Amino acid sequence: MTVGKTEIKQRTIAKEVTLTGVGLHTGENVTLKFVPAPENYGYAFKRVDLEGEPLIEANANFVVNTQRGTNLEKRGVKIHTSEHVLAALVGMEIDNVIIELDAPEPPIMDGSSKYFVEALESAGIKEQEAAREEYIVKDVISYKDEETGSEITIIPSDSYQITTMVDFGTKVLGTQNATLEKLSDFKTEIANARTFSFLHELEMLLDHGLIKGGDLNNAIVYVDKEISEDTMKKLEKSFNKEKLSIKPNGILDNLTLHHPNEAARHKLLDVIGDLALTGTRIRGKVIANKPGHFVNTQFAKKLSKIIRLEKRNAVPQYDLSQPPLMDIHKIMDMLPHRPPFLLIDRILELSDQHVVGMKNVTMNEQFFVGHFPGAPVMPGVLQVEAMAQTGGILVLSTVPDPENYLTFFMKIDNVKFKQKVLPGDTLVFHCSLISPIRRGICHMQAYAYANNKLVCEAEMMAQIVKKKE
Repeated sequence: MTVGKTEIKQRTIAKEVTLTGVGLHTGENVTLKFVPAPENYGYAFKRVDLEGEPLIEANANFVVNTQRGTNLEKRGVKIHTSEHVLAALVGMEIDNVIIELDAPEPPIMDGSSKYFVEALESAGIKEQEAAREEYIVKDVISYKDEETGSEITIIPSDSYQITTMVDFGTKVLGTQNATLEKLSDFKTEIANARTFSFLHELEMLLDHGLIKGGDLNNAIVYVDKEISEDTMKKLEKSFNKEKLSIKPNGILDNLTLHHPNEAARHKLLDVIGDLALTGTRIRGKVIANKPGHFVNTQFAKKLSKIIRLEKRNAVPQYDLSQPPLMDIHKIMDMLPHRPPFLLIDRILELSDQHVVGMKNVTMNEQFFVGHFPGAPVMPGVLQVEAMAQTGGILVLSTVPDPENYLTFFMKIDNVKFKQKVLPGDTLVFHCSLISPIRRGICHMQAYAYANNKLVCEAEMMAQIVKKKE
């Protein structure tokens, strides 16, 4: 399993676009506005009806309830039924968007993602400069809800694919499957699949006043039980219909299915929306057996934790066969250090924010004579020194005459040694600025890697001082 940048650029929308409607469960009128967002922003909901216009990021850790939808809460601010909007954004392969709402719930529209997709299309797509981050699945990851038997598994695949299998144990619906082979098919194959309910659930929700925005145009109702005359009258009153009927296919009123397996397709739509809460694009095949918002979001939490840990421990890859940006001669032109205390051999990358250096560790290093006879190990202090010298290239590159400066350590914090460094290892050092360079003072986060593992890390502060005449 790896987290990395792809060659595909991130995308946002070209302009703002607005929709209006009612929330399914709250019945409140709501205006939703999609707003362009900067690179690496992701998705966030903004409650513009509340003081300070608080933001709730689309993050699995903010899921507080999965009854009748995926509901988020952050510092007391809530968003209900987030999944259909998020599915539309993922399905349209848009990476960065702010979703402004003047109520706690997006409009239900027709119970699908169709109208959100159309709005995003009308706004247009804008490509951004930054590369899209993608989580590439290398191992099987699963989550199972033992109580319900619902299970989600993700396996390696060349693209993001989803298969859902649903079985509600009712004759009217039966067993259904749905598959999305590629995201580019989302608009035509999945987006218009509407939410659905069984009659027994509908009665309970109506009795508790929990679907105030419902009507027969935004939810498919499967009649899974004998319906009494009293119940029919209650439904007709609730839905403001003079006459309701049950179609031969067991659906209430006159809704026509968009697909024979529309229920399975809507469950697939929900999976896409809920897994958007991982905050990262996924390259892998999701197989969801009897999915629901609880199992979806539990799996999203598990996956996002794995992704977060892998990001923390991710080892950047560099092509060491390419000509270096700076060889040992150019390094000595810039650094005051000399053998045997010059501890970097090459500079691979250099920008105003970061530097990457390299050292080949050989048995000829003088420190191996005494550290330790018969068990040569590179001293940790010299690993830190090598990282500092790499960082010295970064800070000295800011002055026109680096040969006239010396670099001095000021502070080292949070040093950790993870692996032994032995003769034959190739060390790669990555140093990046924690804060801008001021008055020759450089505050850096530094990492050292060898054998595709993190071996050392530290926060360092150094200062360059002009040599005395």
